[in-house]
Amino acid sequence: MTDILDVGRVAALNDILRRSLSGGTLVLTAGIIALGRDRQQIILDAIAAFDRFEPDNDPHGEHHFGALEAAGERVFWKIDCYDRSGRFASPDPADTTVTTRVLTVMLAGEY
Repeated sequence: MTDILDVGRVAALNDILRRSLSGGTLVLTAGIIALGRDRQQIILDAIAAFDRFEPDNDPHGEHHFGALEAAGERVFWKIDCYDRSGRFASPDPADTTVTTRVLTVMLAGEY
């Protein structure tokens, strides 16, 4: 990210997607899908509650990555910000008119 971006707004928009699954697209990997609906919901609830953002795992303050244990699994989640076409990085992740957010949830072993 560059210095011109509003990192606080980026973090807030990422938090909205992570907590409410609104404002973007949710992608579940094959490993998460194979766990079934009940375990998926446990994982999504754990991601929504995640609040352990620290300099080591969130050095830019964007709230765009997390690793946690849920439903007996080690899980990674990541939010990427693309341009509206979904082909390139967003020119300004703080601007929802030019950004498409994607929350990907995967088993650590799928990384």
